[in-house]
Amino acid sequence: MDLNTRNNILTIVLAVLIVLLSWFLYRSLVDPYQEVIQEREMVERERHRMELVRDVLIQYQNRRGSFPPSEGGLDSLVTFLKTDSMMVDRGASLFEFMPPATYNPDSLTYSPRPPHNRFEYALNDTIRPPLYLLTNPGSNDRIGDLERTTLRNAPNWN
Repeated sequence: MDLNTRNNILTIVLAVLIVLLSWFLYRSLVDPYQEVIQEREMVERERHRMELVRDVLIQYQNRRGSFPPSEGGLDSLVTFLKTDSMMVDRGASLFEFMPPATYNPDSLTYSPRPPHNRFEYALNDTIRPPLYLLTNPGSNDRIGDLERTTLRNAPNWN
């Protein structure tokens, strides 16, 4: 094998190696960043869904005069959305889900993140004004508080 042929083969092998290593470097930088972006979007969707539940709780209190009870409270919200005439007519426009999800009263009380945990709801009606706590079991996000009236309807991420 002469020197020129050996140099050409070595150049081709090194060029292929450079392309492969560049591709691996690119993937090692882009893939983790894409995961971070997807996680941020999921957290934003979860928080938006919790804010929608808060808005339904406020509408429920305004229309019925009190918050739903702790036991079956989230089921009461879904029933409220399905039976109240104004909520049936305007629910889809008042409580829009973030894409790709579409409005569905049955899925309102569930997190959009797999495994789709149901939000947890508790009511403290022994004090005035009545206070509620809405939590996401998949994260530390919560809306409201059971003891402090200054945190009524307030999310902990703002």
